[in-house]
Amino acid sequence: MGQARDVETDEELEQLLGFLRDARGFDFTGYKRSSLGRRIRKRMADVETETYADYRDRLETNADEFNALFNTILINVTSFFRDPDAWTFLQREVVPELLADTAADEEIRVWSAGCSSGEEAYSLAIMFAEAMGVEEALNRVKIYATDVDEEALRDARSGLYTAKALEPLSPELRDTYFEQNGTRFNFRTDLRRRVIFGRHDITRDAPISRLDLLVCRNALMYFNVEAQRQIIDRFHFALRERGFLFLGKAEMLLNDAERFEVLSMRQRSFRRRPGDAGPPYHSTPAKIRVGTSTEKLTTAARSRQLRDLILDANPAPAIAVDGEGTAVLINSQARAQFGLTSNDIGRPFQDLEISYRPVELRSLIEQATHERRTLRVNGAERRVGEEIQYFDILIQPLMGSNGLLAATNITFTDVTVATQLKSENKRVREDLETAYEELQSTNEELETTNEELQSSIEELETTNEELQSTNEELETTNEELQSGNEELETMNEEMRTRTEELDEARAFLEGVVTSIAAGVVVLDKELKVKSWNRGAVDMWGLRPDEVIDEPFFSLDFGLPTEMLRPAVEKCLESGKRTSPSRVSAVNRIGRPITCNVLCSPFDRHNGGVVLLLEADRGDNSD
Repeated sequence: MGQARDVETDEELEQLLGFLRDARGFDFTGYKRSSLGRRIRKRMADVETETYADYRDRLETNADEFNALFNTILINVTSFFRDPDAWTFLQREVVPELLADTAADEEIRVWSAGCSSGEEAYSLAIMFAEAMGVEEALNRVKIYATDVDEEALRDARSGLYTAKALEPLSPELRDTYFEQNGTRFNFRTDLRRRVIFGRHDITRDAPISRLDLLVCRNALMYFNVEAQRQIIDRFHFALRERGFLFLGKAEMLLNDAERFEVLSMRQRSFRRRPGDAGPPYHSTPAKIRVGTSTEKLTTAARSRQLRDLILDANPAPAIAVDGEGTAVLINSQARAQFGLTSNDIGRPFQDLEISYRPVELRSLIEQATHERRTLRVNGAERRVGEEIQYFDILIQPLMGSNGLLAATNITFTDVTVATQLKSENKRVREDLETAYEELQSTNEELETTNEELQSSIEELETTNEELQSTNEELETTNEELQSGNEELETMNEEMRTRTEELDEARAFLEGVVTSIAAGVVVLDKELKVKSWNRGAVDMWGLRPDEVIDEPFFSLDFGLPTEMLRPAVEKCLESGKRTSPSRVSAVNRIGRPITCNVLCSPFDRHNGGVVLLLEADRGDNSD
């Protein structure tokens, strides 16, 4: 029964993940089931839902629950220069070598994949500004920062952080790169422009290319082995030859020595080996020129030429960008499809949302322009409210009548992504199977002689994979605990504030009771003394520590307490104030006095009575 229930639960989880992918476009099927299931069950417990099926019903009826679930699954634990030792290695060993490998006029391209709320991307900007100087960093460094969490990206784009978030920075760095804005601090504007934020799914979207440095820290550990392998393939494609890869402390490349050189396994720093697997890399994009070798076309002639070329080439939605990065033509289909207007013609292309959503087009335009070849992005995902669209995007350099580049044309074609992906996966799988069969045939003799050695190697690799999986699980648990600790710190602060309020109220009440000139004695329902104020001390000469928790009617202090017992018992029984009683007594200095006693019910602390003892005005208690 238990095993059958486990199988049923696994099937329900897979159905829920399929629903999330189809309904909202978040594909979590590549995530580790252990950590993913734990995070989903945590959210289910928060909303008091027991089964995956019931929780799916809640998602279908409550649109806000999607955001709460995604925030629970996507643990955004980050900080400036997180893991200082690793960043120190990057600053001292990697950055100097990276700068030495690039020419003085080359652009340095950096990608922060899984940037969360932006601390990592801004740490990179600070690191390069410190290494190169701010002015040179502004001219040469471009940082792409991506994440799947739109809410985290909104925080990152604002560049605003609390003083607590900036604690890892030295005062000098904070003063240099942040400006106080009320209770928060704003990252400096000029460097902020060199950081481009955008939504990107590292498991599905096309990678940013020709990178000098790729930083992806503590993101791979949430994915299973197959998804990690696919992501590493994309990262290898994205890096130029001898480009650097910087991973998190719970991640490593165990079986990829042919493609990546280990710089420091302890600090998770790697370098892409030379080879033909990655895209061509060119340091300086060529400028687009329009004209002949002997004369320049007039502005009107150039506009007509560009318009004719684009309209002839693309009946679908199309946008043309000139060599200066200006949108020079947007056809009617593009305006209708992407919410653009004629007023957007003449604006910098980078200011338009279409330049980075659904994919980062600016880097692709640079690559297509320099290489003078058409680039294609298949299955780019675009969200419009609740609707999800998929496009094949063609980045096409256009040639003028004189054979020179005139502009770059971008066309968008609606496609059915599922069919294309299935066909592509089938073709790749068949190619891999064919290659495997050929390799198996040629290596049979070698495998026979080395079978024992191969068996040992496989056992070691299995052990390494198990250790890596355990390490990633521990790191995930650690980040969950860190998130829980932050919640506990908030609760402790609230409890401290409440304690201070209670202490202040108690001091206030004690001050009131102490300031009453008459004697005030509070008895509990068992007629034991619970309060004995200063007036009672002055009148009878007994200190509070001598009478507290003592039976009142057993005390001997000059007042015949037995004479008060009927009034006290009547007050306890009726719950009403009694008439004043006059009792002859002897005060603390032995002088006879007449004491007026008023008995009132005490409604707090499980009942009791309050005795107000006051000598007649004609008596002198001193």
